[in-house]
Amino acid sequence: MKFHKSIIVLSMFIGLASYGQSVNSKKENVSKAVNALYGAMVDPNKHLLELYTTNDLTYGHSSGTLENQEEFIDAVLNGSFDYLSINPGNQTINISGKNAVVRHLFIAKGSNDGKMTDVKIGVLMVFQKKKDHWKLLARQAYKL
Repeated sequence: MKFHKSIIVLSMFIGLASYGQSVNSKKENVSKAVNALYGAMVDPNKHLLELYTTNDLTYGHSSGTLENQEEFIDAVLNGSFDYLSINPGNQTINISGKNAVVRHLFIAKGSNDGKMTDVKIGVLMVFQKKKDHWKLLARQAYKL
């Protein structure tokens, strides 16, 4: 009887360990998606912006402006703000099924109509797993 209990307990630990690895792997992949999206904003790339966002994207700025996927991509490609760098500081990622909630400080340098500017705002993002990619479904920025 003790042998069977030991096997059950060992199986539970192995299952929990593999679950933890799976969650950590998902978090790593979400972090890579965040970085890839920001990379496509710094070096504007329409294909990557489309790849890392959903068709249902709602993108909220700290000013209150809301954009859908098409408006967001157009603003990155043709807007007055040119990102030179974007760094997600103090990032946390929580996985919930096929969704991931990402929070961080959005720390960026850029040019707004030719004038150099620094940006530091809070951001909440929701990524959704679609096939093999984590895609941005929703984003809301807020002033600190």
